[in-house]
Amino acid sequence: MAAPEGAPVLVLAVPGAPSAAARSLAEEVVSIARSELPGLEVGIGYLDGDDAEYPSLAAVVAHAAAQRGDRFELAKAAGREAAEPEGPAAVVVPLLAGPDEALMGRVRQAVADSGAPAELTDVLGPHPLLAEAVHVRLSEAGLARADRARLFTVATAADGIVLATVGGQEAVQAAGITGMLLAARLAVPVIAAALDEEGSVAAVAEQLRGAGSAQLALAPYLVGPELPEGLLDTAAKEVGCAAAEPLGAYPAVGKLVLSQYASKLGLAQPQGTQR
Repeated sequence: MAAPEGAPVLVLAVPGAPSAAARSLAEEVVSIARSELPGLEVGIGYLDGDDAEYPSLAAVVAHAAAQRGDRFELAKAAGREAAEPEGPAAVVVPLLAGPDEALMGRVRQAVADSGAPAELTDVLGPHPLLAEAVHVRLSEAGLARADRARLFTVATAADGIVLATVGGQEAVQAAGITGMLLAARLAVPVIAAALDEEGSVAAVAEQLRGAGSAQLALAPYLVGPELPEGLLDTAAKEVGCAAAEPLGAYPAVGKLVLSQYASKLGLAQPQGTQR
């Protein structure tokens, strides 16, 4: 399946401080989406972009609308039949695993500031593919078995997981759904906590230890750019446990970005992403 002719541009909204690492991650995510839907037009807009090295989200959405208008005018000038553009020029997908009302409010404002006809999708999770992604990151860090079917144990495997998110209690509740899926995969208790709420991670760690977990691990339920620098390391040191890496450009992230885009347009969704 290929992208329909004239389909809106998929604009990835990247939160957090723009950086070379964030750009590399975003490019990898949209590359995955493109591989799933050939012919897809994509753009990357940064919530804190400077409109120089890192284009702002509002500018990228406005550019998508301008390009669509230019194509229409060129077709008319060439004497070709062309229908007046209808529907959104862009579909904006936030690069967020879970809800963060402060960031989503800024994304909505940037889309409005663009002055362009654009649609905004929901965040990527909760979704079973994200539970899989967290599991993989834990196994890469030596904190979980890679496969439940394997009978050997990992000496450093955690027997309790703090699933760390940002965005306050709404984000914690949403992460809790993925946490249940992760607990079923790992057969260990998993409880969500907010990295950006003082005492939240420590309270969850205490709860897990009180229930008998002796070796904890901190698992970020975060893509990466939205995570303030140093916050994860500080939390891991505070509760005395190892931490896995954020989800990053795990293939499921790219597939879920495309799934949100496809869902907004009523297109067939990538295999395995149906909720």
